[in-house]
Amino acid sequence: MYDEFYGLSGRPFQLAPDPAFYFESVTHRKALSYLSYGLAQGEGFIVITGEIGAGKSTLAAHLTASVDPERLTVAQIVTSKLDAGELIHVAANAFGLTVPGKDKASALAAIELHLQDEARAGRRVLLVVDEAQNLSISAIEELRMLSNLQLGAHPLLQILLLGQPEFRDLLDGSAELEQLRQRVIATHHLSAMEPGETGPYIEHRLARVGWTGNNPAFDQRVYSDIARATGGVPRRINQVANRLLLLGSVEQRSRIDATMLKTVLAELALDRPLAAHPVKPAAAEAVAAEPASADPATGRTSVTQLFSESAAQAVGPDLMQALKQRDEQIAELQQAVIELADMRAANGKTTDPEHVAVLADANARVATLEDQISEQEQTLRHVLTMLIEWFETSDHRRAA
Repeated sequence: MYDEFYGLSGRPFQLAPDPAFYFESVTHRKALSYLSYGLAQGEGFIVITGEIGAGKSTLAAHLTASVDPERLTVAQIVTSKLDAGELIHVAANAFGLTVPGKDKASALAAIELHLQDEARAGRRVLLVVDEAQNLSISAIEELRMLSNLQLGAHPLLQILLLGQPEFRDLLDGSAELEQLRQRVIATHHLSAMEPGETGPYIEHRLARVGWTGNNPAFDQRVYSDIARATGGVPRRINQVANRLLLLGSVEQRSRIDATMLKTVLAELALDRPLAAHPVKPAAAEAVAAEPASADPATGRTSVTQLFSESAAQAVGPDLMQALKQRDEQIAELQQAVIELADMRAANGKTTDPEHVAVLADANARVATLEDQISEQEQTLRHVLTMLIEWFETSDHRRAA
């Protein structure tokens, strides 16, 4: 949705790692230097750790995309809770090997033969192991044994381990991994980006999809506020920027300001409580393509107005009825606020104790009702945003 509104050739803030959007921050430049040094050694382990969303997988994808395939063959596995035997079979699959038997020995033999063939062809081999914090001690030890494979005096395999901070703690603190520690030739911990890098990071990703700097334009305060809200973690920045542009397209805004960011951050804060009641994917197909008009009586846009007639049928009667009830509740609350406000105005100058008590009660009820209206609108806006985001993923758009 927002890519079309802003004339972009793609969506710049997708969460999946994409080497085309690699941004060389200070910490990523250091990591790449350690990677380059480690690869030049041609053996042992390279270890890169970082918080969730720090950019480890994007760094690995950038590395894979930039190497010469005639000189270096790269295979990658993303680990879950694997034991030693399972890891060997997963590694064989990563190398594109078909293992006739299901036993570990057959898989090891196939991997060794493949690595020897690659060495004879003049190619080194790098195995990238992502989410390494999920590995058991025995599986990590199995990787060490794989790194010992040689053809004569020539090492056949080098391994890059990517993991969260707890993996670094495991490597540093486990007595069982002493031999592997001695095989680590380069290590780096990806920290958050510097606050001043947030703006260039956002603009870099936008420029990769045709942004020219004007549509949308950004208030400079937005960048500093995003840096503060996300802690400089790239994936968090992507999440916020994605929702910010989505809001901008929904509200037909050509300039992104701090008020819009505040709205987005408030919506994101609702994600956790709403996660317990996920929206059914089929509902997202009902999002109308055209912007809804506001209710002339209240100046607000109701949820049911945000769905076209045909889309409402696609959503299903239950969801539409629930949304209609929510709109009716908000309308009732708004009317109650108006009536109470009139009562407060009529009794504002009275000194009669009974009227004073009535006025105080009215004031309290007004405050409560206004809070309820605000909460209802935030929840509805958040649900709608989730529907649009689901619809905007490429697979679901094609299906629609």
